[in-house]
Amino acid sequence: MNRIQHVEQQCWDILQQVCDPEIPVLSVLDLGMIRGVELNAIQEVVVRLTPTYSGCPATDLLKAEIETALMAHDIHPVKVVVDLSEIWTTDWMTDSGKEKLRAYGIAPPQGSAQLCGTHVALQDGVPCPCCNSQHTQLLSEFSSTACKALYRCQDCLEPFDYFKCI
Repeated sequence: MNRIQHVEQQCWDILQQVCDPEIPVLSVLDLGMIRGVELNAIQEVVVRLTPTYSGCPATDLLKAEIETALMAHDIHPVKVVVDLSEIWTTDWMTDSGKEKLRAYGIAPPQGSAQLCGTHVALQDGVPCPCCNSQHTQLLSEFSSTACKALYRCQDCLEPFDYFKCI
């Protein structure tokens, strides 16, 4: 592995520790928000960040946390570029991230965003993250954020958020 590859891999490893401020059990890598890391011609680490939506109020915080995390490991200079060339999708979430989401008590997105986007009506039967029952009921199409819906399990009676396919 050459120096460039080593630095880039080190950055990916560090970015696994940068958490989402809304769901702290998920890293920016779990969410698929990091679209690239490269060492450019002037030896600057450039990180391409695609927020979960273009108006995300945490974007500046995430940029600062990424810069801080990399510089704490003596990687500098660092430039975080917000990349809106593609729209973030739940399809970019890792399987590990979806499992962390479930363990945290939020039902992860079911299926592909292309097949179940927000234009499709939500239905009962999202697996409960507490007991895994599919005997669940949609209470509200919107929960604490627009990307989540509120459900209640009919078996364990627990309310829970479902992270919609986007």
